[in-house]
Amino acid sequence: MKTVHILLVEDNDGDIYLTREALEDSRIINEISVARDGVEALDFMFKTGNHTQATTPDLVLLDINLPLKSGHEVLETLKSDPRTKQIPVIMLTTSSSESDIVKSYAHHANCYITKPVEIAPFLEAIGSIENFWFSIVTLPNQSPA
Repeated sequence: MKTVHILLVEDNDGDIYLTREALEDSRIINEISVARDGVEALDFMFKTGNHTQATTPDLVLLDINLPLKSGHEVLETLKSDPRTKQIPVIMLTTSSSESDIVKSYAHHANCYITKPVEIAPFLEAIGSIENFWFSIVTLPNQSPA
């Protein structure tokens, strides 16, 4: 079975913990990397800074409200670069703002999910993401960036 690599871009320790727990309890073997701000996410994706040895992820879970560079800025950069534009990016955020949703899709987000506040629905949402993107959808093989 193929191992799936997920980059979680999140600055909230509680959400990082819950997302890791939900993904670790799944049927799918996965590796989870975490970037805690927008600059670190871009360093990871483009193998710069402290992430020169990073493995290109199969999927990015991206929060909008991040320090240093917003999720919107990260998304726009990823989707405008030929090395990363085909990697699915799911906006996973507390924002239900129509402007955030529109802006995310305008920058080619593959999906927009508003994080549920309660723990059980949050875990269910993460499980649904994983099931859809790794059991149903066929993703392209990633070439080294």
